[in-house]
Amino acid sequence: MANTPSFRIEDVLKALQINPNNQGTSTGNNWFETTESIESVSPVDGKRIAAVTMTDEKNYEKVVAIAAKAYQYWRTKPAPFRGEIVRQFGDKLRANKDNLGKLVSYEMGKSLQEGWGEVQEMIDICDFAVGLSRQLHGLTMHSERPNHRMYEQYHPLGIVGIISAFNFPVAVWSWNTSLAWICGDVCIWKPSEKTPLCGIACQKLMAEVLAENKLPEGISCLVTGDYRIGELLTNDTRIPLISATGSTVMGKKVAQNVAARLGKSLLELGGNNAIIVTPDADIKMTVVGSVFGAVGTCGQRCTSTRRLIIHESIYDQVAEALTKAYQQLRIGNPLDTNNHVGPLIDKQAVAHYENALQKVVDEGGKLLVEGGVLEGTGYESGCYVKPAIAEAKPNYEIVQKETFAPILYLLKYSGSLQNAIDIQNSVVQGLSSAIMTNNLREAELFLSQAGSDCGIANVNIGTSGAEIGGAFGGEKETGGGRESGSDAWKVYMRRQTNTINYSTDLPLAQGIKFEL
Repeated sequence: MANTPSFRIEDVLKALQINPNNQGTSTGNNWFETTESIESVSPVDGKRIAAVTMTDEKNYEKVVAIAAKAYQYWRTKPAPFRGEIVRQFGDKLRANKDNLGKLVSYEMGKSLQEGWGEVQEMIDICDFAVGLSRQLHGLTMHSERPNHRMYEQYHPLGIVGIISAFNFPVAVWSWNTSLAWICGDVCIWKPSEKTPLCGIACQKLMAEVLAENKLPEGISCLVTGDYRIGELLTNDTRIPLISATGSTVMGKKVAQNVAARLGKSLLELGGNNAIIVTPDADIKMTVVGSVFGAVGTCGQRCTSTRRLIIHESIYDQVAEALTKAYQQLRIGNPLDTNNHVGPLIDKQAVAHYENALQKVVDEGGKLLVEGGVLEGTGYESGCYVKPAIAEAKPNYEIVQKETFAPILYLLKYSGSLQNAIDIQNSVVQGLSSAIMTNNLREAELFLSQAGSDCGIANVNIGTSGAEIGGAFGGEKETGGGRESGSDAWKVYMRRQTNTINYSTDLPLAQGIKFEL
């Protein structure tokens, strides 16, 4: 049963300067009036939080024009100066972590601990970006011509369009903006229409930083609405890079639109993530990693564990341990830290969950832990469901798809580890993967060229979650994009090769002679 939250959402909104009726189009401290609006409804209790006006085409044009002007200024500032602004934004997040985390949890439906954790991710990426602002580097090469110097350097791209998803309503935006800002870009953000208030809260915090430093409007911009606003961004030739997070279906449309105008896209799309469990696995560790990976955020992470590929010799042991663990799960109001699992985002997600459970049974699977929609006091939103475990086979159609819900498929493998790896790689998605084993050879094979084909491959760690220091992203229909750490910053910049002739002659490359 869900419990009453320990705070009033009205107090949280007031602290974050969010009113019951909000404008959703902004270039900083400048907010634009529009007529059409969307409502933010919490999956926690089904209550309306507030209304947000949607960006119309007229105001979208204003935003892009202001952002383009801001870019002309922002790109000329030294990278360490831009890093200082990001540092101040990180401090603003620290001061507002409690309330912003509460808003994330209430508007999206994830646990309060995860809401605070998501804001901490924002703080961490700000810290990372600040250090990076003093390390943006190029490459020096030897020229084949005498008395010449050749090198590469990176310049900002311009306006970066960011389309984010509901499941991480603030963190993924910060992964992009923190890096884009220190690279000299300006950003236009379209948050999910399911979590618009989180976008408004972040925009207000960054607007304070910009105003305190007397910086121009347009460095951080916000547009809100449905797919129509996304289409304006993806079709806009003035925006050289679109970073989009969401479903593979959405990502394919974005990729086609951006490619048609020869723009750049950074795509973080679906995942159908698996953990391989070998006979040498630590069973206790396996259970902890699998359960959190499968039910954390109610299975609504792109890195959520969907498949468990278990060797036949320990299959029954693992299945029994998981079944017992699921019996201990507490489902309810995510703002109560005693609960493990909160709601799905909306009733459409509930319908997908129910269809998937029916589909796996229709295909011949067996439910080891039955699911279902919870009803009664505390579950009035209709979005609370029971995490389910199903025995299945790798070739089932439903197993090949990503269902954004807490459903874990148990798949049995026999023979060598390579058989398990082949099962893991048999899906079209390629985001996160893991192996549970204490065998060094198995671990190294899993990480080798013949191993996991995913962008993320872990040993004795689950599929869910990632550190900001490493590049985050996946292959195949996950889109191939990389965000956050490592050298992901390069996607927000354009590369330029420079050659300098400091001689008194003009020798040509490859020894070509051209005399006048």
